[in-house]
Amino acid sequence: MIGHPFKVLTEVDSTNNYAMEQVNSGQVTSGTAWFTSNQTAGKGTRGKQWMAQPGDISALSIALQPAMLPLSRQFMLSVTVALATCDFFTSYAGDETIIKWPNDIYWRDRKAGGILIENVLRGNVWQYAIIGIGLNINQAAFPPDLPNAVSLRQITGKVREAADLARELCTFLDKRIQQLIPANYEALLREYTTRLFRWQQPGLYRKDGQIFEGIIRDVLPDGHLCLEREGEILQLGFGEIEFILHR
Repeated sequence: MIGHPFKVLTEVDSTNNYAMEQVNSGQVTSGTAWFTSNQTAGKGTRGKQWMAQPGDISALSIALQPAMLPLSRQFMLSVTVALATCDFFTSYAGDETIIKWPNDIYWRDRKAGGILIENVLRGNVWQYAIIGIGLNINQAAFPPDLPNAVSLRQITGKVREAADLARELCTFLDKRIQQLIPANYEALLREYTTRLFRWQQPGLYRKDGQIFEGIIRDVLPDGHLCLEREGEILQLGFGEIEFILHR
């Protein structure tokens, strides 16, 4: 069960780093969660930093043995975690909560959080997935170099206890992961796709230094984004496309 046990860390560089160390030590059970609201060097995708003041964020990492999934279907774990996190944030921030492909949580056109999943492989065996989730909870404002960020406090006007929210998020994750069986793959991927930021809406993107208008049409089972550009469908992998949010 996700979040059992649930361990609170007073301060840590990165909950994902800490979780990875614990997994490598061989002393972890599947479902163990580590939480901190004081993360000093949080990680995002492609090495991006996720920084905040103590108490402002909910940084949560979970060690999961993904026995329910073959390695070839690893993107379905990303889909399921994104849906669970979106479900959770929606319960507080409302229906304007969406997923920005592939792994960010948005409210309207502003970033509220991100997801980073790191895998532990032994040969071709998928032993563990380290699921890292960082959410902006109690920030009253953001520095000028983060003009696109938003916190739950800014949306709702309320300060909340980040640890309590992290425990609640674990219940949302557990519910969604129980749905992760082959018969549900297609429906889960379709729900994920239709809850994407800019789904079926024109928007600006950058690829290979060129800015163009495109429309998100689909997401493939391996995670590739299908983006329509001037009648042509581009199949794009992670890191191959940049969303242009403001010009």
